Amino acid sequence: MKSEVGFEILRTLVAIAVALALGYVIIYLVSEEPGYAFSTLVTGPLTSVRRFGNFIEMAIPLVFTGLALSLVFQASQFNIGAEGQLFLGAVAATMVGIAFQLPPVIHVTLALAAAAAAGALGGAVPGLLKARWGANELVSSLMLNYVYYRLGIYIINYHFRDERAGAMVSLRLAESSWLHHFWPPTRLHGGLFIAIGAVLLTYVFLYHTRWGYALRMTGINASFAAYSGISVGSVIVYSQVLSGAVAGIAGGVEMLGILRRFQWQMPPGYGFDGVIVAILARNHPLLVPVAALFLAYLRTGADIMARETDMTAEMVTVIQSVMILLVTAQAFLRQYRHRAIVRASREANA
Repeated sequence: MKSEVGFEILRTLVAIAVALALGYVIIYLVSEEPGYAFSTLVTGPLTSVRRFGNFIEMAIPLVFTGLALSLVFQASQFNIGAEGQLFLGAVAATMVGIAFQLPPVIHVTLALAAAAAAGALGGAVPGLLKARWGANELVSSLMLNYVYYRLGIYIINYHFRDERAGAMVSLRLAESSWLHHFWPPTRLHGGLFIAIGAVLLTYVFLYHTRWGYALRMTGINASFAAYSGISVGSVIVYSQVLSGAVAGIAGGVEMLGILRRFQWQMPPGYGFDGVIVAILARNHPLLVPVAALFLAYLRTGADIMARETDMTAEMVTVIQSVMILLVTAQAFLRQYRHRAIVRASREANA
């Protein structure tokens, strides 16, 4: 088991190194100052407090969506609807933030609970469709993104829109609902600690509760799980509901911590980024923050590189695409793994 974990860590690190090397080659061929452009990409987020804050700030929603996708992936289910569920969560948090005047802690808690409930409801639909009628959850969750997006836009633009603003935005959220910034001049907010708590709770749920055990066993072998008395249908539903709830909290945290009013006219993309984070983390909740920080670091470095050099931020898309291809390729480093197994077996026999 330890050798398996070590091999997967090695394979991921090699994939990252190969992707970065390919990125440097492309930068060298395109840029007039390849060394400066690449160093800006790699070190840019560490060159100032504000940039470092932007890097951590970008990682917060990626942690939530990475956790959301890890939950369903461990059950061998798909949830391509995390983007729509995050959008619904942001809308629900906005509604509570505008409609109520409450003490700060209660207001924040209620807004995030509403975000979680909205996301959970969004996740329940594909879960029930799969458990009851065998509908493909990949297709249903993907198509529901459009339903949730249009529903959210309708609610904001027709019921909570700020008509005095010069753009299609909502009214400002009450200050009592804000997740306040704690490290000026950055915009780091209390959502960082909520994300850490979500990571720990997800780990405890998956590895120290019977529901988490049932979820993981269903993912490993659904037929064996059913034979063992596990209700596979229930696992399908609650894995999707929990995934949607975590995605919904991601949207709520963005509204309460960063935007303070609903400004999205298009989905922000965090739900699909969560797929990348979950794959890099091998669906393990304790590795999700590492993968989220890495992806956020690349994105922040790419933005700085695009502003200060002749390269564009799309370079990161190339790098992350190569990483995903190598990480998910089962044949990558397979011969090395085989030789390691043979060597360990010989040593054990000797």
